[in-house]
Amino acid sequence: MLARETVANWTLACVITFACLVGGMWSSAMAEEGSGTRITILHTCDFHGRHLPFEVAPGDATSQTGTPRQPANTFRRAGRIGGFAALAGAVERFRQKRGSEHILLLHAGDTFSDDLLGNLTRGEAIIRMMNATGYDFAALGNHDFDYGFDQTRRLHEVADFPLRAANVIDEETQSSLFGEPFRLFERGGVIVGVLALGYHNTHETTAPKNVKGLSFTSGIEAARQYVPQLRKQADIVVVVSHQGTAVDKRLAREVAGIDLIVGGHSHDRLEPALEVESTTIVQVMSDTVALGEVRIDVQDGKVVAIEDELHMLWEDQFHDETMAGLIAEIRRPYRETLETVVGEAATAIAREYKQESPFDTLVADLLRQRTNAEVALLPGVGYGVTLRKGEVTREQLYALLPHPVKLATLELSGQQIHETLEQSATNLRAADPSQRVGGLIQTAGMTWTVDFTRPEGERVRDIRVAGAPLDSNRRYRVATHSGMLQGIHRYDQLSKGMDVQVKDEKVIDILEEHFRKSSPVSPPDSPQVTVIDAM
Repeated sequence: MLARETVANWTLACVITFACLVGGMWSSAMAEEGSGTRITILHTCDFHGRHLPFEVAPGDATSQTGTPRQPANTFRRAGRIGGFAALAGAVERFRQKRGSEHILLLHAGDTFSDDLLGNLTRGEAIIRMMNATGYDFAALGNHDFDYGFDQTRRLHEVADFPLRAANVIDEETQSSLFGEPFRLFERGGVIVGVLALGYHNTHETTAPKNVKGLSFTSGIEAARQYVPQLRKQADIVVVVSHQGTAVDKRLAREVAGIDLIVGGHSHDRLEPALEVESTTIVQVMSDTVALGEVRIDVQDGKVVAIEDELHMLWEDQFHDETMAGLIAEIRRPYRETLETVVGEAATAIAREYKQESPFDTLVADLLRQRTNAEVALLPGVGYGVTLRKGEVTREQLYALLPHPVKLATLELSGQQIHETLEQSATNLRAADPSQRVGGLIQTAGMTWTVDFTRPEGERVRDIRVAGAPLDSNRRYRVATHSGMLQGIHRYDQLSKGMDVQVKDEKVIDILEEHFRKSSPVSPPDSPQVTVIDAM
């Protein structure tokens, strides 16, 4: 009996001991789970100099630059949205909520140009606002060279944060521009490695003089070089990329080891984020309308969870008074120039990008009429904000035509015009996403159809000038601007035109004159382009 009691007590003691041991192990595991760290990545892209809020309505977009099969970049309610006062207010709210020691603030390029205040301050205005907001790191976009390489260098020195791009090469040093294109950050005991990639086709989107001394190479190849190095040093690897969503998806498929790609250039509203292989891809439109938030949980040096959220920066929800004061201070010397009312819009005049643009058709038709040209050709561009019905200021016009390009005329054969339209179709839908550049070419004086269900090089048909079929052998008088003559967006045929004449008139001055003399202004009501799309 005693023996049995002893055995029973011994057995009970063993069970209790085992239970305590298992319980201790379970408690230890739970403690380890609780010891994980959450890092928050806040991100923006493609400011294009926009620093004030603007009015929107349901169905509006900033510049309609969404990619096929992605959510439309339209707004879901009316109101005032964007601007640095709202952006700074949202960032500060997250710093208070999450703790600044756990937050990184990143920007994916196209930062300080394409805006009248940007032109007047040579880009410094936005850099000062970003400094005050507390940015940690930014990639260089293609429009970040609009004021020339020397000015980009000066702005890099003004910035309190690195401006980098692994695939933008200084030809003098044969190394990445402004030094190492990555930075290691410590947040909450976690090491975050951030690599910047620029736009590989930058030289095809700006005047050659602006990028003299620079080479633009494959961002994917640069990532192959740097990501393995970062993977060895960091718990989280982030690529800040100004390559566009299509190329970012390819990057995620071809380069292992990237936890997060913070994208820019294509102005996409990726909500929710894309998941490609083991990489999360995010992007938040343009023009300061949204702030992205990515929450990354790290356990034992490994990423265990990523959540993302996109916050629309409505003026009635976010505001920072200190930033509002800084903006007023920066604008004060230029207010009269910026805020002068130049005319009135009879209705909303939209900037589109991958389809016919009412605003650009209006400008093209003005140039055609001014020069007695038969047709006009302008590039498709993806920045700018739709003009609202009512008063239009000089600043609003410059947001859509910021560059000092001049009116030009030339003669092109019908065949050259056809090849230029085909090049535009190829630019939009090249099989290799890295070969895509610019938006749909904008035209006046002609109608045509682009059919994306057809093979590359055979997509354009039914071209008519003044109602008559395009004659391949005939020469046509064409109006355009000086930027197009330099072959931007691979429009090489314009650089081969005959009887080229560049007038001493800026396109923006012609447009402003039209608004002053002909308000209220409406866009042309006859469509120029029919787009047939399989998607």
